[in-house]
Amino acid sequence: MNQQQDCAVIIGGGTMGRDVAGIFYAAGWATQVVEPGAATRASLASAVPAAAQAAGIVRAGGQVQAVATVADIDWRAVRIVIECAPEKLAVKQQVFAELEKHAPPGVPLTSNSSGIPISLIGASCSTRERMLGLHFFMPAHLVPAVEVIRSEQSSEAVAQEVSAIMRAVRKKPVQVKKDVPGFLANRIQHAMMREAIALVDEGFASPEDVDTAVRYGFGFRYIAAGPLLQKDLAGIDIHCAAAASIYPALANNTEPSPVMKNLVANGDYGVKSPGMKGFYQWDQASAAREQQRYERALAKAMQILRDEEEEEAQRQDAMGKA
Repeated sequence: MNQQQDCAVIIGGGTMGRDVAGIFYAAGWATQVVEPGAATRASLASAVPAAAQAAGIVRAGGQVQAVATVADIDWRAVRIVIECAPEKLAVKQQVFAELEKHAPPGVPLTSNSSGIPISLIGASCSTRERMLGLHFFMPAHLVPAVEVIRSEQSSEAVAQEVSAIMRAVRKKPVQVKKDVPGFLANRIQHAMMREAIALVDEGFASPEDVDTAVRYGFGFRYIAAGPLLQKDLAGIDIHCAAAASIYPALANNTEPSPVMKNLVANGDYGVKSPGMKGFYQWDQASAAREQQRYERALAKAMQILRDEEEEEAQRQDAMGKA
């Protein structure tokens, strides 16, 4: 491994780990992926560059090395570790215990858990100040945002360092200052999902109509403005008046809906389930077409945001020269 090249270590070479590795590879970093499964490990030499290519701009110099254990890592140029192991607390705690033994003291240790607090994952560790949640959204290589989540023990300086690394690889870091279940984005997303599923569950709308209402209605605006900015543009008074009549009728159930629990009980998880059924019925061909369409749409949306970034950089440059 080139000692002069920035390096990221990814723990786990599954779908999420591969795509996270692709982010760093695309940015010209060296990536070391720890993956115990021999078959998955062998696939990473082609899968990581493919994820990087799908993400858009690929800087020259990216490298990928797959290793079997934490003990096999070359730590000399590592700047960050991102754990993408299975979503099981015991597994993640074991990984962090191993990382703490081997990782140099200045290297941030982060977890991509979508719901387990970093305070629980690192509860038995002695260097909790360098431990953070670092939550990417699927597909990680195409969705720009990433949540940087602190526990009470996390150092703010480490949180800022990790945010700077994320910006360096063209991600949009969001600081989450309290280690609460669901962090920031998933809390917002699950509030919407609770209402969306309740509308289907209670017979107000079909899954197709719910999805259309979001994609072509209020969700269409989110590429241009988040919900709070959008209300500033539209008028908070209008939203407040509507909220007074709508909020009392919203779903407030404290457990998953009957529709969702029945789907899970029947093994109907969506395209990954044996019957390829979820809210919709799929087959191999339709699932492949939809995944391709989905990724194309995300890539085009990301280009809109990158164009905005470039315009803003040019504006700032012009102001600096004025």
